[in-house]
Amino acid sequence: MKFTAALLLMVLMMAPAAAQQGEALKIVTFGTSLTARGGWQEPLRRALSACRDAEVTIVNLAKSGMASDWGVTQIDKVLAEKPDVVLVEFAVNDSALDRFLSLAASGTNIEEIVTRLKAGDGKPAIYVMAMSPVSGLRGLIRPYLAQYEDLHAEIAQKLGVSFIDHRPAWAKLSADEIATAIADGIHPDPATAGRVMLPGLMKALAGADCQAARTE
Repeated sequence: MKFTAALLLMVLMMAPAAAQQGEALKIVTFGTSLTARGGWQEPLRRALSACRDAEVTIVNLAKSGMASDWGVTQIDKVLAEKPDVVLVEFAVNDSALDRFLSLAASGTNIEEIVTRLKAGDGKPAIYVMAMSPVSGLRGLIRPYLAQYEDLHAEIAQKLGVSFIDHRPAWAKLSADEIATAIADGIHPDPATAGRVMLPGLMKALAGADCQAARTE
């Protein structure tokens, strides 16, 4: 299963708008250690605030080591924050062989997470994400990561929410740059994560015309 560029464009066009320009915006980030310790939230908050000329708050409800089965149990906690936007990623841990979480089970969980979040009070805009590459031992135990990421993208499209694919941005780095930035094979250093991921996040959340899509 392959998530094509055309399908990605369709998903982005279907994404619902969050708060309007000039209005305060609240974002919940929700997922694995790639979000819990990602470091990209503060650059995103600063850039979005500057672009929108409004207060932006980001609440990080991700937890290291968790997968989408845990995510299903946390939906009410996410909705209790009354977010305008929820950023979701679980593919990297769902795909780990030692989690024993099948592709089908992962898909079922992501579908439940997205469906329930969409139906929550305030109808937050939901963005499912594919994150950074994995390598070494951590890569070896995730041989089907791309299949999980592509399935999550297909579910996003089916449910009418957006999919932010960070993989092409990471692919622009050289092998040496990636080895330095992701020294343990899975967790990017926060500075590089912010620099690589921010443009894609800004394009999805603020639009292509926003001039603040940069780290500061």
